[in-house]
Amino acid sequence: MKVGGRGRAGLPLALLAAGILASGCDGSGGSPQEGEKAFDAAAVNVSIGEELTLIDAFEAGMPLLRGDRARAVIRQFRGQEEEHLNGLTKLLRGLGGEVEGEAAELDLSTVKSERDFLLLAYRLTGSALTNYLEAVPHLSTPAPQALSATIAASQAQHLVALRRLLGAGLAASVPEAFDTGEVPPPGDGETPPASG
Repeated sequence: MKVGGRGRAGLPLALLAAGILASGCDGSGGSPQEGEKAFDAAAVNVSIGEELTLIDAFEAGMPLLRGDRARAVIRQFRGQEEEHLNGLTKLLRGLGGEVEGEAAELDLSTVKSERDFLLLAYRLTGSALTNYLEAVPHLSTPAPQALSATIAASQAQHLVALRRLLGAGLAASVPEAFDTGEVPPPGDGETPPASG
């Protein structure tokens, strides 16, 4: 089963930076300030794509969740991702940009159990956290910087809760002083592929 399929989510921020900031402007002969806004808008669109991907994944994985606790947590995460999406969309409008971010197509053919789904959610959430953390120092205007930092904190909280759902104890659910979204999930299993 494939979910999403709206396209370009996950474009690396460095690739966007190279294309937009190489000329110091937005590519239309505008001022450096316009170029900064264009870069910020492109980065926000990457984040919108990741939020759409998370929302799609949480919706698709809900039937695999066995316990009320896991269902309640994922339902709460889905609602929070929708709030992130709304905030990012408003921010994008404030930058004068248009929503172009799209959910990645998820191949859920190997996601057969609750654990499979939680590992996928863990990987997608870790990727989103990494994106937000990498975006903050590259963004030029305060509003996108602040929103990216705030959403990064939320994604880090989500990883802690996902570690607990995957069986980690309290101390193991916060394994590092600096979580960049790259800490492997607890347990032995490998994370299923996200796209196909």
